[in-house]
Amino acid sequence: MKEMILKTDKGNVFYWQPDSWNAEADTIVFLHGLTADHTMFDGQISYFEKDYNILTWDTPAHGRSRPFEAFDFNDTSEYMKQILDRCGIEQVILAGQSLGGYLSQSFIKRYPERVRAFIAIDSSPYGWEYYSKSDIWIVRQIEWMARLYPFTMLKKAMARQVSVTKAGYENMMEMLAPYEKNEMCHLMGIGYAGFLDDNSYLNIDCPVLLILGEKDRTGKVAHYNKVWSRKTGFPLKVIPGAAHNVNVDQPQAVNEAVQEFLKKVL
Repeated sequence: MKEMILKTDKGNVFYWQPDSWNAEADTIVFLHGLTADHTMFDGQISYFEKDYNILTWDTPAHGRSRPFEAFDFNDTSEYMKQILDRCGIEQVILAGQSLGGYLSQSFIKRYPERVRAFIAIDSSPYGWEYYSKSDIWIVRQIEWMARLYPFTMLKKAMARQVSVTKAGYENMMEMLAPYEKNEMCHLMGIGYAGFLDDNSYLNIDCPVLLILGEKDRTGKVAHYNKVWSRKTGFPLKVIPGAAHNVNVDQPQAVNEAVQEFLKKVL
């Protein structure tokens, strides 16, 4: 994979693309979760790069794409479109974990014709009908609540929350390592605030697969996925032995689920 930079007026966005493109292959874009980075998809890239063109990035204000002046869902969708245009890609498969699933839906909301399929990995749906007033209130308190914890304790608690395997825990700790406390807590706040500001009813016409770690205890993600599947009919694949970062806890099971889905719908 080749490291590239999209320069914007708010900062540089780092992304990774194949060293050479397979003109006959579909393209999968992997979008990571809040406070994470592109390395959480190492197990997917090595598996899928033989048959697909792969794109991934460090979301603005995350990982290498720091410092960044502001984090905004509308801007983020526009940056993704610019990257796709730069690469000459008309349609993509979006695979978004947690925040990456929100950003995928944000992109679908604006550019539905550019998305061939969507895989939501331990994410949550667009649509106000899924969220209670108390859900929304709690999400808006994330930043100040996170600031109450000693920083080392906070990072370890976050890593334990999203993983059940050693590999999952270590990957999350590595992804959190570059942040200072104020930056990370603020990022958590604006990440969720960005979702609330962009949230709306969304009718997704492309094929969709929902993936959920059996042991996901992050917020109400498990509940939201079950309701999301029930309301829309989107298939829900529950992966045993995995928490919120399911694709790091159980990469092979996730890869097989994604591959089976794509073979059916493409």
